[in-house]
Amino acid sequence: MNKSGNTILITGGGSGIGAALAQRFHDLGNTVIVAGRRQDALDATIAGRPNMHAMTLDVESEAGIADFAGRLLAAHPDVNVLINNAGIMRFEALDRSRDLADAEATITTNLLGPIRVTNALIDHLATKSGAAIVNVTSGLAFVPLVMTPTYNATKAAIHSYTVSLRAALEGKVEVIELAPPAVQTGLTPGQETLEGYQPLNEFIDEVMALFAQTPTPSEILVQRVKFLRNAEAEGRFDKTLQQLNETVTKARHG
Repeated sequence: MNKSGNTILITGGGSGIGAALAQRFHDLGNTVIVAGRRQDALDATIAGRPNMHAMTLDVESEAGIADFAGRLLAAHPDVNVLINNAGIMRFEALDRSRDLADAEATITTNLLGPIRVTNALIDHLATKSGAAIVNVTSGLAFVPLVMTPTYNATKAAIHSYTVSLRAALEGKVEVIELAPPAVQTGLTPGQETLEGYQPLNEFIDEVMALFAQTPTPSEILVQRVKFLRNAEAEGRFDKTLQQLNETVTKARHG
């Protein structure tokens, strides 16, 4: 992936990892469009930065994504990089019957959202020089957190989808997976200050150093996430599953 001179769309760009990536890529000399539901959050991300733009997008809406794609390409026909970052994470109890609204919203946002956005833009991206798609997954795609089962499942699905997409687009569009560990963001209540979670700036520093490598790695993996990414290959999946869930439970509940 080219480090500068791109026109980059980042979904979920109003906060957290999306906003931080947007600002860092902008500072490298890229034009960046951030998309999300809340105009005020998007405006805060781009404040004071020329060549940053904000557009509203509801990734839960199939019709909304189609409309967004039309507006995006009319306003920014040079878009050549898509970063699918928008996502939600909900706590769910699996030991009793429950309302499945959270599970269904998670699937729509985290799985159907990236698939639909990619589908809406793929014909355009395939014509652009230096085109790339970056799908943001999670370390939990590889070892699940029991309290967020549908989130884990959607990220595992996007990991698999990314592998297929990379093979299908070889020679046309570069396909990269970014799998974060637990990072101090507003993804869940109180997460910004949870002990043991990686500070956002530290995480982004590592990520941008990996993006700076030539060639760009097909998987962007900071050191902290390799504990999860490599657990099965290294024969320690069961131990890691137990350790992960005990650590997060302690961090959240003491």
